[in-house]
Amino acid sequence: MPINYLRGFTAPERTDATNRRLGRSLAFVAGAANAGGFLAVGQYTSHMSGIVSSLADNAVLGDVSLFFARLSSLLSFVMGAAASAILINWGRRRELRSVYATPLAIEAVLLLCFGLVGANLEQHRVLFVPVTVCILCFVMGLQNAMITKISRAEIRTTHVTGLVTDVGIELGKMVYWNARPAAGQEPVQADREKLLLLGSLLLSFVAGGLAGAVGFKHLGFVSTVPLAIVLLTLAAVPLVDDMRGERG
Repeated sequence: MPINYLRGFTAPERTDATNRRLGRSLAFVAGAANAGGFLAVGQYTSHMSGIVSSLADNAVLGDVSLFFARLSSLLSFVMGAAASAILINWGRRRELRSVYATPLAIEAVLLLCFGLVGANLEQHRVLFVPVTVCILCFVMGLQNAMITKISRAEIRTTHVTGLVTDVGIELGKMVYWNARPAAGQEPVQADREKLLLLGSLLLSFVAGGLAGAVGFKHLGFVSTVPLAIVLLTLAAVPLVDDMRGERG
């Protein structure tokens, strides 16, 4: 694969094409990590709506342990997003080529940690399940914030609720019957390019979920290694550029 093609995934210079290519790749990784994480610990780690709802339910029901478990998941996601923003702004101030690659490299390392921690789940579930959940929530927040900033909020890779909502909106526009529009009114038209992007992100997440579930079922926690390799591959060239002293 050409070096310039790889560099384009996380280089500071952005185009719609590179943003979408990166978005699809990260949606696949997010789907795989989310599905594998569920099989490992019985919880989806990118689903903040469900986690917040569960937090409220457990508060009302007086289940203190589950309340704090959900709170730690929420805070881990927020901390991941905050860490991504800090890293990106720090990199921009220093004109680093790896401004967007650094969060992905950290995500790769944390996914490897997930695999290492997971190997001890059965022996020490009381300790390692909460740690694993927090790692995965942090990773999801880190990734989602990075692609949100890099695409100026056009793309999100873990927020599937928003993807499906936007797909529905564009489909509604597509089938809308523009009969006798009033004078001066524009006809309702779907943004087909946006619909294709949303659909491809959704399909990438589903494909990643299938791959993650199958990988975890047959390989166990070692299935996180290919995901980490994918992320490191996307991040590697800008990181090397910085090591060689190049600047954005």
